[in-house]
Amino acid sequence: MRKLIVSMNVTLDGFMSGPQCELDWHFTFWSSEMSEALCCQLSGVDTLLFGRITYQAMAHYWSSKLDDHSLEREEIAFAYKMNELAKIVFSNTLTEINWKGTTVIKGDVAQMITPLKCSAGKNIMVYGSGQLVGALMQANLVDELQLWMHPVALSNGMPLFKNEVQLSLKLVDSTVFRSGVVLLCYHIEKKKQPENYNL
Repeated sequence: MRKLIVSMNVTLDGFMSGPQCELDWHFTFWSSEMSEALCCQLSGVDTLLFGRITYQAMAHYWSSKLDDHSLEREEIAFAYKMNELAKIVFSNTLTEINWKGTTVIKGDVAQMITPLKCSAGKNIMVYGSGQLVGALMQANLVDELQLWMHPVALSNGMPLFKNEVQLSLKLVDSTVFRSGVVLLCYHIEKKKQPENYNL
């Protein structure tokens, strides 16, 4: 079965963005070294999942970067992968699609993702998309968390982990970057499903 991997930039105090979805702290510490590591991650992925807000931001930015000669080599390689991979966006309101390889899906997330994970192919990755990630974690569908921990604390913002989500995590890898960011890779221990008894 394909793995469903969440890749998320987070602060030391567990926020994935500021209270108004601010991401300026993320760009402060991002580096070409991290772009290269992200390209390596994508080599094992053939499908990207997004919520609507993250999708629109990513589509606006990356769809124009293949011809941007100001980018460093690692960023160009990442831009190429982002534009070539299949993309699925979950939204009930999105009407305009302007990014190559995009499919829009409406409806229940779990019903759509379960057969996708069982189909042939490489792993599936979710970027950002906090609301989607929350739904996937509640449905017990996430296999791995790749948390890019930035050396900053916001004290307020959009938390990655909500009170209703309880996870058992096992650290399987870690990488320290020169910018001070630490990539922590966690395997999520699956919850045991309750047994069905026929009386």
